[in-house]
Parts: sequence; C-alpha cells; structure tokens
Amino acid sequence: MSVIWYECKVKYRKTHETGESKITTETYLLDAVSYTEAESRITEEMATYTSEEFRITNIKVANFAEVHPVENSDRWFKSKVSLISYDDESGKESKSNLYMLVQANDVKEAYENTEQAMEGTTGDYTIPAISESPILDVFPYFTGEEETNSSESIEAKEAELEESEAI
Repeated sequence: MSVIWYECKVKYRKTHETGESKITTETYLLDAVSYTEAESRITEEMATYTSEEFRITNIKVANFAEVHPVENSDRWFKSKVSLISYDDESGKESKSNLYMLVQANDVKEAYENTEQAMEGTTGDYTIPAISESPILDVFPYFTGEEETNSSESIEAKEAELEESEAI
C-alpha cells in the first residue's frame, strides 16, 4: 500500500519572538488514508502545538512520492526527479517525473540530500528542479514499518514505468 500525503493549511493566532501576536496560515504535511483522517490528524497535531483556536482552511493531496527528513535541518524542499527510460524498439528516451520532499538548510544541501535518497537506484535520473516548500512540518503516521529502503520505492516506480511502456 502506498502512502498518500496530504497538505493541510491551518490558520491560527501565533505569538512571535517579539511578543507580537498575528494571525498566520501555515502548511503542514501528513500521511493518511482519507481526507477525513487527515482532518482528524491535523486537528490532533495542532492541539498539541497551540492553545489558541485554529481553523483548517484547506486539505489537498500532495504529489510527493517520498519524504526524507534529515537531522539538523530546518527547511523542506521539493525536489523534482526525472526518471529516464529507454525504449529499445523505438530507440526513444522517455522521462517520468516524481517529486520528493527533502529536509535541508539550503538548496545545495537539498540537492545533495536528494542524490543521497536516490542512491541505489538502478535507472538513470536527473534532478531538474529544487524549490523551497512552504511546508513547516511533517507528521508521518508510524506503523512500525518505518525502516523500508527508499530505493525499493523508486525501483517499484521504475518497474511501473517499464510495464506501461511495454503495453
């Protein structure tokens, strides 16, 4: 079963370091099986972060194939990875894009973390774009199966791509 990530926008009154209190909207990411569960989980998570009232303004499915947290990093970056495959019959090259969310301190580190996440990938790929994400925090759902190899997921995507080309 693949993970479905949801981007949740939450509006609430936030007290800044200066002591000033402002209404702000922030984006969070979590995995869930439905919009209903996503709403329930973000409500639960936000209740632990703020004692103020908050309102969920938007929930949408995010198009991330994988999420890679990195210790000692404070920002999230969206990496576009193009998997390259070759059709032996026609001799043509085709690309299939996937998006990864990687944690880093700057764009250079995000690129390096994306390459590290792609280690072990058997196919060719390029990283055509990396941009800073508005996502403030990620709340994964822990099932006890956290120690899966990220290259397995990418290899599964490559196999899907090869199957679709064969058809």
